[in-house]
Amino acid sequence: AVQLVESGGGSVQAGGSLRLSCAASEYTVSRYCMGWYRQVPGKEREGVASIDGYGSTSYADSVKGRFTISEDTAKNTLYLEMNTLKPEDTAMYYCAASGAMRSACQATRVLAFGYRGQGTQVTVSS
Repeated sequence: AVQLVESGGGSVQAGGSLRLSCAASEYTVSRYCMGWYRQVPGKEREGVASIDGYGSTSYADSVKGRFTISEDTAKNTLYLEMNTLKPEDTAMYYCAASGAMRSACQATRVLAFGYRGQGTQVTVSS
């Protein structure tokens, strides 16, 4: 069965950086669309970033210019590099992967991907 395991979350001060990792098993990173979304209790989930099967990326306006999504095919791992973090970035971050979509996977569509991990908490203090 497909497994996505996130790591790299933690607590940082505003302006700091974190890199989230999503190790995939029984799933080939870079073959289909993958991405990250985040959720704060009591608020709607937000698609943060996505990367399609051709390497094209998409970001939510709220993180554009600060976050970078990437893949390492040798490690079969998806990453989210987060810089200049703000308190409003505080959330549980989830990795998600599509089992069929290879293109046109904007960040907003990450919420519809069929596979997802257990999440990793990011807390940014002011």
